[in-house]
Amino acid sequence: MFLKRFYDPKLAQASYLLGCTSSGEALVVDPNRRIEPYLQAAQAEGLRVAHVTETHIHADFVSGARELAHRAGARLYLSDAGGKDWRYGYSTDARAVLLQDGSRFSVGTVQLEIIHVPGHTPEHLTLLVTDTATTSVPMGTFTGDFIFVGDVGRPDLLERAARVRGTMEESARQLFRSLQRFRALPDYLQIWPGHGAGSACGKSLGAVPQTTLGYEKRCNWAFGVTDEDQFVRSVLAGQPEPPRYFANMKRINQSGPRLLGAIRCPTRLPAEMLLLTLAQGAIVVDTRPAAAFALGAVPGTINIPLNRAFTTWAGSLLPYERDFFFIADEGRAEALDELVWDLTGIGLDRIAGYFGAEAVEAWRTSGRELQTIPEVTLSDVRAKIGAHDIKLLDVRSEGEWKSGHAPGSLNVPVGNLEQRLNDIPRDRSIIVHCQSGARAALAASLLKARGFTDVRVFPGGFAEWHAAGLAKATLP
Repeated sequence: MFLKRFYDPKLAQASYLLGCTSSGEALVVDPNRRIEPYLQAAQAEGLRVAHVTETHIHADFVSGARELAHRAGARLYLSDAGGKDWRYGYSTDARAVLLQDGSRFSVGTVQLEIIHVPGHTPEHLTLLVTDTATTSVPMGTFTGDFIFVGDVGRPDLLERAARVRGTMEESARQLFRSLQRFRALPDYLQIWPGHGAGSACGKSLGAVPQTTLGYEKRCNWAFGVTDEDQFVRSVLAGQPEPPRYFANMKRINQSGPRLLGAIRCPTRLPAEMLLLTLAQGAIVVDTRPAAAFALGAVPGTINIPLNRAFTTWAGSLLPYERDFFFIADEGRAEALDELVWDLTGIGLDRIAGYFGAEAVEAWRTSGRELQTIPEVTLSDVRAKIGAHDIKLLDVRSEGEWKSGHAPGSLNVPVGNLEQRLNDIPRDRSIIVHCQSGARAALAASLLKARGFTDVRVFPGGFAEWHAAGLAKATLP
């Protein structure tokens, strides 16, 4: 048996290539949309991708299962265990094999047994792996978003991201029962999870790439809670705010991601077209670092820096139903490919073109003014707070704000900013802050693009405010 793990650090997402070296067949589990690495890895090992599956309908990235099965001519296996509301809409067209609890299929001499583990999602499956060439007992399991290293998949996403009301508690109870069922499996069982540290699919995921069931029984908090009601309270407490784009991912993955075929780099546009593009109301994203954007940017553009958080904020702030453009540094050709794949990976396929970073300088040399976003210090904020002509805007999550905030601040999480612009006064100076500056810079760029004229950033944010002993953990 051959096993290879693939990991996308920006999504904190793991997928797997499992192969039978005697038959030359391979299975890919939970592929993302960038399918070439799976095909290349299989070929390098003398394997053919003959089977493709996924553990559940993903919420944090667009699945590559349909694309990979189509390209490789592979058989697609999808869950049919979640009831009528959680079936895949494209399974018939894709001629998928539907899986239920107890289903089995083989990859050469490697046998996969399906265990239905609802909780994170109603249709969630794990795949129990047995290498029958050497043994009749299972060696490991692909757990997807069910069991992580040190944590379990959150059961609140259907309600908080997909807006399926009243599902959190029942999902948490299903998750508890799935864990109790899994507890009966042998301790030596290896666990290959679908996410690592940094994923929003749990609240305290470990960074170790794999674990064992026995270790998790001893060290994972979820196995240590034996009372169902207590588990429900614990698993729902402190879950991070899910990115806004998660709801789109559920919709796209359930109905069926469109087949991409070859991905080409978008058209590079001349700098002089930037004025016309903005005048037509187009969305233009400047991907330069926040510090460079603050010192001089083209008015009307928004800033989403091309860093580890790029995917999360692009998915939360860019519309799925409109074309958009971006400004990018062309210093590294691979950076453009990375940007395109980051966007494609979360379903933002409507890239209409891009401008090189020199378009910003060309704007200035043509006689037009660049906008700036000034910074303020802690002493500035302390002096101005409470003044009628100043509004302190806290763009952290609601949970962060409730645990402590500056008096008089208005809380609008950055992911909700576009929908709540009317809640922000336009007749005052807006001082934007978050925890330590990154979200505030992004939010400030969006406010400027939406016509707010006097916007400043407090880069020290709540971390500096708290360190100065000024925080108050009081609810409004």
